[in-house]
Amino acid sequence: MKLWIGLIAAVLCGCAVYSNRNEVESMQTKKKHLLVVTHTTGFRHSDSIEAGEPIIKQLGDKSDTFTVDYCRNADDVASKLSVEGLKAYDGVLFLNTTGDLGIPDLKAFLAWIQSGKAFIGIHAASDTYHNSPEYLDMVAGEFKTHGQQCEVEIIVEDPNHPAVKHVFPRWKIFDEIYVLKQNNREKVHVLLSLDKYPNDGSPDANKAGDHLLAWCKPYGKGKVFYTALGHRVDVWKNPVYQQHLLGGIQWALGLEK
Repeated sequence: MKLWIGLIAAVLCGCAVYSNRNEVESMQTKKKHLLVVTHTTGFRHSDSIEAGEPIIKQLGDKSDTFTVDYCRNADDVASKLSVEGLKAYDGVLFLNTTGDLGIPDLKAFLAWIQSGKAFIGIHAASDTYHNSPEYLDMVAGEFKTHGQQCEVEIIVEDPNHPAVKHVFPRWKIFDEIYVLKQNNREKVHVLLSLDKYPNDGSPDANKAGDHLLAWCKPYGKGKVFYTALGHRVDVWKNPVYQQHLLGGIQWALGLEK
C-alpha cells in the first residue's frame, strides 16, 4: 500500500514539474508585439525612417522574440495610440519621430507605459513633444542641437547590458551626434557617453564634457531605452548598430535582463 502511495505521489509530482516547466517555457517563447511609430510633424528623417522600418521587423523576425506593427500617419496615431488601440501592444518604438504627434491622450499614453509597458526611443525621439515636460521626463532627454556629422569614440559604461555589451569598452561610429539640453545622468542608467564635445565643427568641438548618448531607466513598472544614434542609413545597416537596437528593445520588453 505504501509503495502504491509513493508511486502515485511521484507521478503527481512529476506532472506538476512538467506543467510548471511548460508554463515557464511558454512565457519565455511568447512573442511581444511592438508598435513602431514613424509619424512626424517636424523635420522628417525620411531616409533613415525608410531604412529603419524593415530593419526593426527583421530584428524581431530573426530573434523570434517580437512582432511589429506600424504607426505612420495622423490617422494611425489617432487609432493605434489611443487608450483602446494601445491594448494590442507590449511596447512602442519611436523611430525618429519629431514634433507634437497628436496622441489623443498623452497622459493616458504615459500611464500605459508606467503600467508595465516598453518605450524605445531612437535618435529624434528626443526631438519630440518639446511642449510636454511629462514626455521629456519619461524619455529623460531633450534635443538641443547638432553640428556636422562626425566620428566619435563612445565610452561604453555598462559591460553587461544587452544593448552595449558587444561593443565594450569603446565604440567608434560616424553619425549625427545630438547635443542635449540637460545632462540627466543622475536620473538614468547611462549606457553610452562621450567625455568631450563631438568634433562636429562647432566652437565647442573637442572640449571636455559629459555627453550622454544612450541610457535606460524604469518608468513606473515600465522600462525606457533611448539611443541618440540612428541618423544615417549606413548606421542602420551596420550589424553592430542593429545589435545595439535589438539588445535595447529586448531589455525594454522584458526579454533580456
